[in-house]
Amino acid sequence: MYVTSNTIVALATPSGEGAIGIIRLSGAEAISIVQKIWKGKKIFEQKTHTLHFGRIVSGTTIIDEVVVSLYQNPRSYTGEDVVEISCHGSQYIVEKIMVLCAENGAVYAKPGEFTQRAFLNGKLDLTQAEAVADLIASQSSAAHHAAIHNLRGGFSHDLKAIREELIKFSALIELELDFSQEDVEFANRSQFLSLIENSKFKIQNLIDSFRLGNVIKQGVKVAIIGKPNVGKSTLLNALLNEERAIVSEIAGTTRDTIEETLNISGILFRLIDTAGIREHTLDVIESIGIERSKKAMLEADIVVYLFDLTNFDEQELLNTIKEIQQSGKTFLVVGNKADLAAHKVLSSFPFEIMSLSAKNEGAQFLREAIFQKATDGKLNTEGTIITNARHCAALKEVLQSLLDVQSGFDNKIPSDLVALDIRRCLYFLGEITGEITNEDKLDYIFSKFCIGK
Repeated sequence: MYVTSNTIVALATPSGEGAIGIIRLSGAEAISIVQKIWKGKKIFEQKTHTLHFGRIVSGTTIIDEVVVSLYQNPRSYTGEDVVEISCHGSQYIVEKIMVLCAENGAVYAKPGEFTQRAFLNGKLDLTQAEAVADLIASQSSAAHHAAIHNLRGGFSHDLKAIREELIKFSALIELELDFSQEDVEFANRSQFLSLIENSKFKIQNLIDSFRLGNVIKQGVKVAIIGKPNVGKSTLLNALLNEERAIVSEIAGTTRDTIEETLNISGILFRLIDTAGIREHTLDVIESIGIERSKKAMLEADIVVYLFDLTNFDEQELLNTIKEIQQSGKTFLVVGNKADLAAHKVLSSFPFEIMSLSAKNEGAQFLREAIFQKATDGKLNTEGTIITNARHCAALKEVLQSLLDVQSGFDNKIPSDLVALDIRRCLYFLGEITGEITNEDKLDYIFSKFCIGK
């Protein structure tokens, strides 16, 4: 068990007024500290995982009537003694109880310190600990499913199976080095190469899942761009199914970017309605809006280029789309006002064009098209999906090490050099789960957590 000299305290619920505030303590002195400010049953005599009603007091002054939850080590989230005080959610009450805890020996917790202690005490591995933060931050069903899968050890299980097999073969190969003069083989080469192939396949699939994982975790920025008065704001309202942006017949009505979120099949999309882009304008405010529109396009994951089917120049449209294509952006070309331009036909246009009427219909088809572009039409969150850039970077190192091992065998490189590549592979697998880490890296990872977790 990881032993600390400090007992930490933090507010586990959001700050601000609410019906309930939960103050959490963890450490060897958690029970005794609460007992000093508590009027009720003797907490240290009670069984673990029990609730008790009483009062928090400062001298003879009653601060609040509360419920105390008791979790004795090692059967707690952190593996230490944990006490949670559920009080009324007044900021004054919460702060007063926190100060009383500090005056009696507790220290204020750092961001993520409770989960860090859970990791150090073996209650969670590092991927599960990071999944806690992902779960708290999840804003869509897909993000929630991915975080729950990793929190329950799905990702860890995938890596553990690979790591255990590699450790076994690594031990056999290193054993051969001790008997190098006798020319013996303890590791079955054909089985080992089969393991390498299977591991490469699994690791590559995990790496490939990061594109979808990043979409799930971060959401997708979608910039709606086009010339003035082509219906961008109308389209935004149709996608959101509400009147969010001002719509008028006057070109240049939208002066600034407007951003709203839309959940499509469990994925969060950030829709950005931009000011109409035109080459020349004397309006200073509109000029600033156009610059922001161009910036939004550069920062977007998907660009929806909207044009008016009733009024456009085909060559100009072609040139604009080629510029977007050269930027490397994923894009959709959408022709608006199809109800007024049913006769309009684009001759031999090299890009797929989606036609719709933002005022009347077509928003659902565009939602589906945007979802398809973001996910390739696949959204299976039952298996492991990599959502963490740290994991993806380490997996790429694992894959390269596996390729080096395979190359070593193919080129009959001495076993001691092959063993080094296997160790490197094991190192990066261990770095993902936290079996190999250092204090600075842990501090960085857990500093991104909220204080009370």
